[in-house]
Amino acid sequence: MSDVLVSPFVPPPVYPTSQLRVHRLVGLAPGPRLIVLGAVHGNEVAGSRGIERVLAEFDSGALQLARGSVTFVPVTNPLAYQKVQRNGDRNLNRNLRPTNTPQDYEDHIANALCPLLAGHEVLLDLHTFQAASEPFAMLGPADNSGDLEPFAHADAEQALALRLGVRRVVEGWLSTYAVGVQQRLARTPVQSRAGLLSTDPSYGIGTTEYMRSQGGYAITLECGQHEDPLAPDVAYRAIRNTLAHLGLVDDMPPPCQNTEFLRLALVVDRYHPDDGFVQPWSSFDAVQAGQQLATRHDGTPVLAAMDGYIVFPNSNATPGNEWFYLAQPSTRALGAT
Repeated sequence: MSDVLVSPFVPPPVYPTSQLRVHRLVGLAPGPRLIVLGAVHGNEVAGSRGIERVLAEFDSGALQLARGSVTFVPVTNPLAYQKVQRNGDRNLNRNLRPTNTPQDYEDHIANALCPLLAGHEVLLDLHTFQAASEPFAMLGPADNSGDLEPFAHADAEQALALRLGVRRVVEGWLSTYAVGVQQRLARTPVQSRAGLLSTDPSYGIGTTEYMRSQGGYAITLECGQHEDPLAPDVAYRAIRNTLAHLGLVDDMPPPCQNTEFLRLALVVDRYHPDDGFVQPWSSFDAVQAGQQLATRHDGTPVLAAMDGYIVFPNSNATPGNEWFYLAQPSTRALGAT
């Protein structure tokens, strides 16, 4: 692979809030249609920097598209990016769908983004995270014809996950989120629009879930902590590996990574601003059933319901939303095809 870099002395492009900057390359030979997203959350810029680096290689001729097409959206939420925070008006990666009655900035982005996603076959969505951890990928469900997230491309999705360059893969997001929704409904009525959405299982639909609903397949890659200086390189390598794996460029396909495969099993919500963790957890810290993980504002201990791993611990979680997840080893075979 080329080591061409975006010069650190050249500022990144400007991303106005009135538009989406979209870069598309189309090969003269047929092939897969890939879309790569960065900064779906505005403070998660590793994907933006990785995309800009790959675009510089295409612009210089160091990298050439051999077949198919690739679309890059370096900054998917320009308002959140401008604010240097997760959201503009709300979380773009929840309740992602077109609407005839947009109510907030992210609704307008969704109306532009959803048709882009529907026009592609494969999505690589690049994110970062808050708590300390190494990079990991998130998969969709096994092939199924159920109501929540029917899917028919699990083998292709898994094969890509094994070649992104990370050693851990996690499944089970939407099904676990849907169980959490039922827990919220049983606990308390919610008055706000955001609260009403958070008690609807479809509120869990983000970029990858929408892509699968349109007949494609998709992976979320968590490239590292938000401020990790190595995270942009993780994003860059994942893009290059994806291009090679799909045959869009004539690079040697990356080797299959030896991968740990986990499944989200449980989500725990934060109830009150004074709910707090008993220690600064990192994603994938091992926990034991009955171990105290946190304390509610009234002193009630929050105990691990099972042996496993804590995932996405968020000390800044908004009350009424996800605080942390618990994961266990997946029983689904993760094999490359």
